[in-house]
Amino acid sequence: MTGCASTKTPKYPEDHARFERIVEVIDSLRQAYVEKNDSAARELFLPLDNLKQLDVEIQRDFQTYSQITLDLSIERITIRDDQILVNIRWQGEWTEESNAPVTQANGHGILHWRGRQVILLAGVEGDIPFGMASHQSIS
Repeated sequence: MTGCASTKTPKYPEDHARFERIVEVIDSLRQAYVEKNDSAARELFLPLDNLKQLDVEIQRDFQTYSQITLDLSIERITIRDDQILVNIRWQGEWTEESNAPVTQANGHGILHWRGRQVILLAGVEGDIPFGMASHQSIS
């Protein structure tokens, strides 16, 4: 008997390419956040009112923490037309100063994206890592 042959070409190349773009844009958001790159993070946002508060929260993190490390894991991607829901699991560390205690946290959230060729953030839901400075001031 012969074994199953493995093909290296995706069955649906356009869908596969879109999936890869989604994974890349999520990593770009993570990278912009840990590098505290304000303009790179904003380039990934749709110009929507609901994202203005998220931008403020990210800016506050950049001002509060001297160092940010963040790991994001994609648990699930749901695509409906140009709407994309990405369930993430995350863990990270936020450091204010070199000898200050490190804030460690983890959680789950959903990132709402839109687009086919260009994928941009349209909203967030649940417990997300962005805005840790505000989370800490509440607790």
